[in-house]
Amino acid sequence: MLITIITFIIVFGILVLVHEFGHYYFAKRAGILVREFSIGMGPKIWWSRRNGTTYTVRLLPLGGYVRLAGADEDDDETLRPGTPVTIQLNDQNEVTTINASEKTTLFQGLPLQIVDKDLVDDLWISGYVNGDESVVKKFSVNHDANVIERDGTELRIAPRDVQINSASLPHRMMTNFAGPMNNFILALVVFIILGFTLPGIPTNSNQLGQVQSSSVAAKAGLKAGDRIVKVNGHSTRNWQSMTTAISSKPGQRLTISYKRAGQEYTTKLIPKKVRRGKQTVGQIGVMEQQKKDFASRIQYGWHQFILSGTLIFSVLGHMFTHGFSLNDLGGPVAIYAGTSQATSLGVNGVLAFLAMLSINLGIVNLLPIPALDGGKLVLNIIEGIIRRPIPEKAEGIVTLIGFGFLMLLMILVTWNDIQRYFIK
Repeated sequence: MLITIITFIIVFGILVLVHEFGHYYFAKRAGILVREFSIGMGPKIWWSRRNGTTYTVRLLPLGGYVRLAGADEDDDETLRPGTPVTIQLNDQNEVTTINASEKTTLFQGLPLQIVDKDLVDDLWISGYVNGDESVVKKFSVNHDANVIERDGTELRIAPRDVQINSASLPHRMMTNFAGPMNNFILALVVFIILGFTLPGIPTNSNQLGQVQSSSVAAKAGLKAGDRIVKVNGHSTRNWQSMTTAISSKPGQRLTISYKRAGQEYTTKLIPKKVRRGKQTVGQIGVMEQQKKDFASRIQYGWHQFILSGTLIFSVLGHMFTHGFSLNDLGGPVAIYAGTSQATSLGVNGVLAFLAMLSINLGIVNLLPIPALDGGKLVLNIIEGIIRRPIPEKAEGIVTLIGFGFLMLLMILVTWNDIQRYFIK
């Protein structure tokens, strides 16, 4: 169980961090201030600041997040009128730090009870100094000033020019798309890595890669390199159709047509009966041809990536055409259960599971649901069509509704997963 828990934390963490790094990287390139990049959730245990971004490590090692300037209103919650803070001034009498935390003490900090503020456009803060309520003093705030939140996290303020809505529409769209894009890239890279861990890449052709000595096939005269073109007169164009035709006839005489050096030959054989679970299948002792070159391994990764994505789209399509069911969805509990199964298959099993989850996360995040990246992209597209920004209030309401829907859905999915996997 300990190995499963550790693997779950690593897999879940990689998925979310890779996703969030996509938003972080393209936001930075677009000139959007990334106020915080967090590894983990919950109370912080370590932090550092660099180039305007606060990097934090938090207690719960599950994923992470980025806080983009203009994408939240945390300053409004932290610095409400009436809140006691301490401020620090520079030589130009500008506020460089606003401390709302009792955990941190500013050197030569000036006590201030906030009356009003504008940390977005005109950059000022006003209040009562040293408890003197007879006069309200107003201070200019430096463009790069910091706010120390109640939990001690130090962040840059978010002036209008570095907020996400001040970036161009293409830059905002790329920032919103970058998270799912990174998940797709991760999945492709992991599938390619899996291709290099395999002894060989199956070609799915009807050409024999190996014939076991003293096997049914060897006794019938078949050799490696032969291409089986017919079984009992029925064409076999690939390995799957050939093996299906043979395995479905255990103990029955078959006529095999094969090509060798451009010539077609015929032989007869009787597949050996082999018990596989509750079924009896036929085997003749041959192995599929495999390629070991670099290009084939890359191609394998790409093929698995497309196949997995197609499968997920098929599941989503089935949900819309045949009715929605909570059993079609899975949350952290389902991921944990899947991690347990993947761990039993070794490193390759965990890698395959990671790749599948990464594609899943990327596709689901692109669904046009408010609060998801896909919902934000829809709003971006609408803005491009109407050629004017969507009112912030309307966008906030839509996002809030979407967030509430997602939270409700997550609760239902989690409870359903608990019943499915742990309550028998």
